[in-house]
Amino acid sequence: MNTEFSIAAHWPDGFDETGLRQWAENLRAQLLAPQVSLGLVFMSPKFFPHARPTLEILRVHARIPLLAGCSSTGLIADANEIEGATGFVLALYSLPGAELKGIRFTQKQVEEANDRTYWHGETGVEPKRTNGWLVFIDPFHLDAESWLRTWNEAYAPLPALGGLASGVFSDQTTQIYLNGDVFEDGGVAVSVGGGVKLASVISQGCTPIGEAWTLTRVEHNLIRQIANRPAYSVLAETFQKLPPAEQQKARGNLFIGLVVNEYLEDFHRGDFLVRNLIGGDPNSGVLSVGAMPRAGQTMQFQRRDAAAANEDMNELLFRAKKQLAATTIYGGCLCSCNGRGQNLFGRPNHDAEMVQQRLGPLGLTGFFCNGEIGPVGEKNFLHGYTASLALFVKK
Repeated sequence: MNTEFSIAAHWPDGFDETGLRQWAENLRAQLLAPQVSLGLVFMSPKFFPHARPTLEILRVHARIPLLAGCSSTGLIADANEIEGATGFVLALYSLPGAELKGIRFTQKQVEEANDRTYWHGETGVEPKRTNGWLVFIDPFHLDAESWLRTWNEAYAPLPALGGLASGVFSDQTTQIYLNGDVFEDGGVAVSVGGGVKLASVISQGCTPIGEAWTLTRVEHNLIRQIANRPAYSVLAETFQKLPPAEQQKARGNLFIGLVVNEYLEDFHRGDFLVRNLIGGDPNSGVLSVGAMPRAGQTMQFQRRDAAAANEDMNELLFRAKKQLAATTIYGGCLCSCNGRGQNLFGRPNHDAEMVQQRLGPLGLTGFFCNGEIGPVGEKNFLHGYTASLALFVKK
């Protein structure tokens, strides 16, 4: 394990003040860097009653100047994905030259955000003072789509990466953490500026099928024509051209990919925003999708299953390794959809192990989300069935 810049660990037990102090001190002692810049903590719902004193113990005994995170039923530490977790995970990061700032935001602010400078004033962070954001949000009391729309106006193309907390679904309770505070609504964001930036790997779990097309007639979320033909006919033809084995895999697993940046010379995996294919009508030729596409936009049908998700993650991590070969990766935060994990891959630790194999060893923590946040092209989106990996890298 490379403990020069980051380290992560899982506390599996209940609340034990003496034990926690010792554990936090030991973890800090294993980090070789002279100081901690940031701590990320993700807690299981069983720890809710003890969240506040736990945060205080971690801050004091692991000597963490800025601590952020949220609750989840599934936790990630190093190469381990702990689904149905108890306890919590903590990662410590030393980020040389970084300028970090943690802020909390609420639904009230989301509703007030009426121009592109609103968030600059609320956060005290101008776009030129940050290289990107880590974000953790309560999904039950904050409209994340509305927040993202106004946040993109304020900060895009800077990346925002993170996810929506999970907790006790029956009473719609999650927790969000900032330093010693525990919140049951809103979100927290950590600005990463100075000598450190965020690199992203956004694996939406799909592989493209057929060819890329241009949308020629669209109304709201209805695609009427693709390449001047009935949209349903193009989908049916794409499906029929697949080999029988591929047809079997695609049945019930078809999605649509929409290109976000049309100025690219050609389009690759990762350039498409994947959205649900809600339904289709062979009589009218219309497809209904979970997005607001526009005429002239490039699209390609996509297949999502375990094999496609494995292929997508592998290829995107390989690309990231090549792009980051000449720089230092200090550590990572992996926000993975709670529809991934063993449910999708049939085995534990798939995403976390793959990150360590391709980019590690590095201190990695994270959690299983109710929705993942990350960029496609120069805008940030809310995703499903996605692994959103934020890497702290030397600028």
